[in-house]
Amino acid sequence: MPSLGLGVAASSYVPPTISVEYLALAGGGAGGGGQGSTPGAGGGAGGYRSSISGESSGGGASAESPLVLELATNYTVTVGAGGTGSAATRGGNGSSSVFSTISTVGGGGGGSAVTGNAGNSGGSGGGSCSGSVGAGTTGQGYAGWTSGSRGSGGGAGQLPTSINGGNGVASSVTGTSVTRGGGGGGGDSSTSYGVGGSGGGGTGGYRSFSGAATSGTVNTGGGGGGGGENSRGSNTPGNGGSGVVILRYPSARTITIGAGLTGTTSTVGANKVTTFTAGTGTVSWA
Repeated sequence: MPSLGLGVAASSYVPPTISVEYLALAGGGAGGGGQGSTPGAGGGAGGYRSSISGESSGGGASAESPLVLELATNYTVTVGAGGTGSAATRGGNGSSSVFSTISTVGGGGGGSAVTGNAGNSGGSGGGSCSGSVGAGTTGQGYAGWTSGSRGSGGGAGQLPTSINGGNGVASSVTGTSVTRGGGGGGGDSSTSYGVGGSGGGGTGGYRSFSGAATSGTVNTGGGGGGGGENSRGSNTPGNGGSGVVILRYPSARTITIGAGLTGTTSTVGANKVTTFTAGTGTVSWA
């Protein structure tokens, strides 16, 4: 039987491994642009998947299983960008965040009157301003909301029931509780508007120069707020917030972060936690 030169038969060799927990959150969808007397709807939050022990994934799902990976092997990490929006158009969907075999779905863009009103489906769905709402992805987020003429984006942790965006999911993986994945609030008229869901959702616009919609918060996967009802500076929607990838692993191990990724590592209890906030590249452990 062939040998590896270490007294171990080749057929029985088992490579050393590491168990890695993850929180992967896609970029949020942009809000829909307002047009005429019809405001735009809020964008949906990015898809949220987590294997952090004792926590939850999006859409009301339980935590997934950690990944068991080989040491000294490269694995892909990608942080998804938020979707972009503009006046009088449906909001763009966010982009997927990836860790190894784990992939998330970008948030759905909010609907706009000019493009059929319907919200896009995504990790969480975009709201609608009289069309159908966007669906969420099972295990990642919730659908959007509509009242028939106003709409808000679904959150990773909540199905919205009003013009306010759905709430996100809280995690303490970094040592402090942080909520991410809030849906975007819908645009409206006068001084009324939808508030973004907790976890980085943007606020909807309203009829005023000072009533512009706001974008989802960076690295929360929050949906962008829908644009206001007229063309006086408030009909432009908010963009979706970028996503994030967070990895937790035993503190005895050392991570190598490849070119193209922006990441920082801290020690939390008996583990190290590496947070990636931008880019795409590979990681490995020793």
